[in-house]
Amino acid sequence: MTDLAALLDDLAAEGRALEDIVGSLSPQQWEAPTPAPGWTVATQVAHLAWTDDVATIAATDESAFGQIIEAAMANVDGFVDDGAFDLARLDTAELLDRWRSGRARLTEALAAVPEGRKLPWFGPPMSAASMATARLMETWAHGQDVADAVGASRTSTARLRHIAHIGVRTRDFAFVTNGLDVPGEEFLVSLTGPDGDVWSWGPADAAQRVTGPASDFALLVTRRRHPDDLSLVAVGKDAERWLAIAQCFAGPPGTGRDPGQFG
Repeated sequence: MTDLAALLDDLAAEGRALEDIVGSLSPQQWEAPTPAPGWTVATQVAHLAWTDDVATIAATDESAFGQIIEAAMANVDGFVDDGAFDLARLDTAELLDRWRSGRARLTEALAAVPEGRKLPWFGPPMSAASMATARLMETWAHGQDVADAVGASRTSTARLRHIAHIGVRTRDFAFVTNGLDVPGEEFLVSLTGPDGDVWSWGPADAAQRVTGPASDFALLVTRRRHPDDLSLVAVGKDAERWLAIAQCFAGPPGTGRDPGQFG
């Protein structure tokens, strides 16, 4: 059974880690372009703030969230981006405070979700634990865009295991969203965490396997690095194909990153 309290602690820690970076940026750095076309550092933080707010509504007011879904269906291509761009117009101090307070509200809301309840979302409904894991993944992924934009370094932590778990669980989705047949056999995914621990999913004797650093796998499944720039090893044709298409987030895969883009 998932320890929701521990997961929420990890989500809070991931938010603080990114806030440590953006909290010391100059106004000019907040306007720095990130690897996501058209998105500045401010847009990245605004997106996180907007999505945290929407997740809080999903956890606390299903009727209000239903109205959000209706608005999203009327603007499928631009709804999420519009939310980010609107908030990005705020003064940076106000935006930072909005994001900080929104994270606290989301943590409180998810902690209060009764066990077994599924929260509505833009995709399939999810548990409070799954929502927290998804928010942690997005915070880490958009945090990578911010770090790349301003040249900040980040320390890998055991929180990467949550992202790796989503990456493994979304294997079939990656094949489907790219119009490919889903492999009929399980893969072994064996990753080395930042502390040297080995995290594994799937049968030990699987013919199809992916191995390497957990940090590289997280960069892969969030599409923040090109597979050629990562120290991941795939054995088997299906596993090799997965490295090219892996993604742990909903929606279209996008163009990803170019090989060699980050040195």
